[in-house]
Amino acid sequence: MKQIDLNADIAEGFPYDEALLKLLSSANIACGLHAGGAKEMQSAVKFAKENHVRIGAHPGFPDRENFGRTTMQLTLEELVAYLRYQLGALKAICDGEGVTIDYVKPHGAMYNQAAKDENLAALIAQTLRQFDPHLKLMGLAGSLMLQVAEAEGLQTISEVFADRHYMPDGSLVPRTRSDAMVESDDEAIAQVIQMVTQGTVKAIDGSLVKVNAESICLHGDNQHALQFAERIVAELTKQQIKIHA
Repeated sequence: MKQIDLNADIAEGFPYDEALLKLLSSANIACGLHAGGAKEMQSAVKFAKENHVRIGAHPGFPDRENFGRTTMQLTLEELVAYLRYQLGALKAICDGEGVTIDYVKPHGAMYNQAAKDENLAALIAQTLRQFDPHLKLMGLAGSLMLQVAEAEGLQTISEVFADRHYMPDGSLVPRTRSDAMVESDDEAIAQVIQMVTQGTVKAIDGSLVKVNAESICLHGDNQHALQFAERIVAELTKQQIKIHA
């Protein structure tokens, strides 16, 4: 029986966390710099624990004004400090609840930059290994970030996206483009099933790109996203694909 992990970004200030955590197998918990804060993190960890959902740290750039989606060129010392600060904050909350952080998924611009910037990818991997060598790194399937992390001795989780279009090289179509998002729920569900069962996704030029789909990212920042998550879960169940971290 095939299985797939479902993840979503949590603790970013949206009101759907508790409902989403009844559907997910992994939760990317924002660590307070790009969004959210101590209260949101505490609630998310409690909800994840109650629903037996795997916990991941979701650190981002210190860019609350733009939700962590602005490219930033920080010094190595600044990047290490911001990563340690966020991981440490979430670990303290998890320790208090008797749960652990299993993986780390960078947020927004940090995620996209590290997918192509070897120096940033290496810095993230080395910082995680120093913080806790058992942490896995979740990133875009086939990306440089995952290759660098594996070379640094970390375990990785290859992530694909339900509602994003892909470039022929396997990268995501930039959000600045009008065709970045998959607008149709039916198309997005078909894309998920194809990635999970066939290991491919159709790029915007019509070509087929191989992807290693270990985890599917769902968005949960509005009511429609929650309804879409429910549809994805129903379709995976219908296809006899088990949702499991």
